[in-house]
Amino acid sequence: MANQFSSSVDFGLRLSRRIYYGQGSAPVPAMSRSPEEYLPTAPMCYAVISDPDTVDNPDIRSYQPYVHGKCDPPALIPLQLLGVTMEVDCSLDTAFVTVNARWRVHCVLGSSTCDCRLAIPMGEQGSLLGVEVDNFGRSYHTELISRNDENDKEKVAKAKDGYFLKSQIYIIDIPQFSGGSIFSIKIKWSQEILFNEGQFSLNIPFSFPSYVNPIGIKSPKKERILLKVNSGAAREVSCNTSSHPLKVLMRQAGKLSLSYEAEVQAWSSIDFSLSYIVSLTDIVGGVLLQSPFLRDFDEREIFCLYLYPGKSQDRKVFRKNVVFIVDISGSMKGSPLESTKNALIASLSHLNAQDTFNIIAFNGEFYSFSGLMEPATVEKLLSATKWVEATFIANGGTNILNPLTQAMKLFQNSTASDSIPLIFLVTDGTVENERQICNFVKSCPTNGQPVRTPRLCTLGIGLYCNHYFLQMLAQLGRGHYDAAYDLDSISFRMQRLFRTASSVIVSDITLGGLGLDSVELFPPYIPDLSLESPLMISGRCNGTFPESVKVTGTLADMTKFEVDLEVQREKDIQLTNVSKMSIQHKLPSEYTCMVLVENSDGKKAPEPMLIKRAYSKLSRQRLERDSQKLFLGGMSLGFGDLKATANNVSPAIKEAKPSEGLLEKATSTCCGRFADNCCGMCLLQTCRFANDQCTIVCTQLCAALACFELINCCIELCDCDCL
Repeated sequence: MANQFSSSVDFGLRLSRRIYYGQGSAPVPAMSRSPEEYLPTAPMCYAVISDPDTVDNPDIRSYQPYVHGKCDPPALIPLQLLGVTMEVDCSLDTAFVTVNARWRVHCVLGSSTCDCRLAIPMGEQGSLLGVEVDNFGRSYHTELISRNDENDKEKVAKAKDGYFLKSQIYIIDIPQFSGGSIFSIKIKWSQEILFNEGQFSLNIPFSFPSYVNPIGIKSPKKERILLKVNSGAAREVSCNTSSHPLKVLMRQAGKLSLSYEAEVQAWSSIDFSLSYIVSLTDIVGGVLLQSPFLRDFDEREIFCLYLYPGKSQDRKVFRKNVVFIVDISGSMKGSPLESTKNALIASLSHLNAQDTFNIIAFNGEFYSFSGLMEPATVEKLLSATKWVEATFIANGGTNILNPLTQAMKLFQNSTASDSIPLIFLVTDGTVENERQICNFVKSCPTNGQPVRTPRLCTLGIGLYCNHYFLQMLAQLGRGHYDAAYDLDSISFRMQRLFRTASSVIVSDITLGGLGLDSVELFPPYIPDLSLESPLMISGRCNGTFPESVKVTGTLADMTKFEVDLEVQREKDIQLTNVSKMSIQHKLPSEYTCMVLVENSDGKKAPEPMLIKRAYSKLSRQRLERDSQKLFLGGMSLGFGDLKATANNVSPAIKEAKPSEGLLEKATSTCCGRFADNCCGMCLLQTCRFANDQCTIVCTQLCAALACFELINCCIELCDCDCL
C-alpha cells in the first residue's frame, strides 16, 4: 500500500508538468529516487486524478493535447499550501497537536472537480482525534458512536472509509473540490512525549516537501507554531533543544509557553522537535485533581498521580531475572522472526553477570533453552545465541498459555528480594483463551511481596494480534506494552521495551493516606518506576481528597522509598483520557467508531472534531448529499484476527485498503453504463445455451469489452452466482 501511494505521487508530480504558470516555463518538481521519500512527512493534501486531461492551471488554460486513457490507480498531485499554523499542548507525558492549514486546488481545470486525499502522519503512538473541513459552504465533522449500536453494527464491521497507510499515517478522502478552490482543514491528534535520560522529547511531523510551495502566488507565506508545556511539577521547566527558533511567552513553575512566527520563502522542511527537563536528579511528583465536567455521566472527581525519575545515571537499578517468550509460529516466518531474533540477542548482551535469564520459544508447543534460570555469563549467553539460531524456525500454530505457565514456574523458587522477575512476551497472533490467560496472570501468587511478582511486558507485531489483549495483560502484570505495526520497527521497539522494563529504580509502590469512600485506579495494578519512563496513575474517586498523598516503595538497595505528594487542582491539563469517557470526550477506542458526517445546512460544524469521507458504500445508485453516516476504520488498537492467526498469515501481508477503486474501474471506460445493466460473466455463461452463430458474436463482443477491463469489473462486482 505504501509503495502504491508513493508511485501515485510520483505519477502525479509528472502529470503536474502539464500545468502552465504564465511567463516562463514551470519549475519541474524534483523527482525522488526512493519511494519512501514520497510518503508524507507532514499533514498533506493531494488531488486524486483519474482523468489526466483535467490537469491544468485553473486560472490560465494551456489547451494542451487531449490525454487518452485513465489513471488506475489514480494519480496523486500534492496541492499548494497557502498557510499553516500548529498548536501543541504538552500535558504531562502526552502532546495534543492541532494543525490548521489552507490548501489550493491548483492543478485541476476550473470547470472540473476532483477528490482530495488527506494524509495525516502522527508522532509516537499517535491517535487521530478529528479533522474539520471547510470548503466555502460545505463543511464536515466527525462523531463517535458506540460499536454496540444495533443499527450501525454491520456498517462498523465493514468500515473502510479511512485507513492507515503505515502505522502512523492515516488516509482520508474528501469529495468534490472545484479547480482553483481554496479550503481549510483542521486536524487534531494526540501523541506520546518520549522520556529518555531524564528529559522529555517531542517530535512532530512538520517537514513539507518543496513541491507544496505555491508557484505564481506572491502573497507572503506565514508559518506559526504555538507551544504550551504543563509538566504538573512545581519546578521550572528547562528547555534544552528545539528545531525552530522559539520565543518565550510565559514561564511559571511547571509551565512554559513558547511561540514561533515568521514569513518564510518555503514551508518548514524539518520536523518540529523539542526536548526539556523537569528534574535533574531527584524523583519528583505530584497529584492533579479535577472536578467532573458539566453533564458528565460520572460524578466522581478525576485525579492523576505522576512520578518523574530524574536524570541521575548513578542511581542503582534492580537486578533482573528475565524470561523471553517468543512466538515462532508459521506467521512469523521471514522478516518478523529475524528482527525479533536480532533484538533478543541484542537485549541479552545488556544483561549483567549477576542477572539470570531463560528463553522459551512457542508455537503449538513450547521449547525452553533451559529448565531453570541461568546466570548471564559470557558462556551461557553464547550458548543461548546458538540455541536461538537453531530453534527459531517459524512453523506451527499459536498457544500462549502453556509457555506463560512455564515461565511463571521458573520464578516459583526465587527468593532474591533485590531482583525483579521479568517476562517478555512477543507475538503476532490472536488466541481464543485470552480471558483464561488474564485470569491466570491475576491469580499468580505474590509470596506476600509484590517485588517478587513477575512483571509481564508484551510486544504485539503487525495487525493480526490482539493488541487490546496484550495491553490488558501488561497492565495486569504491572509491566509495559508496545506495538510494532511496521515490521521494520520490531527490533527498535523490542529493545526499547527491554530498556524500560529492566531499569527499575522503585518497586512495590503503594498509595497511602487517601481516606476516600471509593477509588478506581488506571492501571489497576501500580507498575514500577523506571529510569526510562515516568509513572502515571489516573482514576476516579468518591469522598474528600486529602491535601497530600503518601507514596511508598522499595529502592534497589532495599531501603524504603517514601514521599509526600502535594495535591493541587488543575484546569489546564486534560485528565479525561479514560476509556469509559470515550464518546463524551471524543476519544476513539475499541468500543467506539468514528463516523464522518456532512453538515446538511452547509455551515461549519460546531463540534471541535471533524472529518468527512468521499464515497458512500459501493452502489449503482447516485450518491445522496444528505447528512448520512460514513465510517472510518482502523482507529483503535483492535481485537486481533483469529482466522488470520489460524491460517498463519504473515503480518506483512495485511494492508487496510480504501473503499474506492472498483467503482472507478467500472466507470473509467466507455462501457461503464453497460456494466450497470449487464454482467459480462453472466453473458458468457448464457452463450453456452445459444446457437453457434450467437455464441461467436457474443464471444467477440466480450473480447472487445475485455479490452476495457469490463470482465475484471464483473468478477469483482457481480452479486449473482455466475462464477
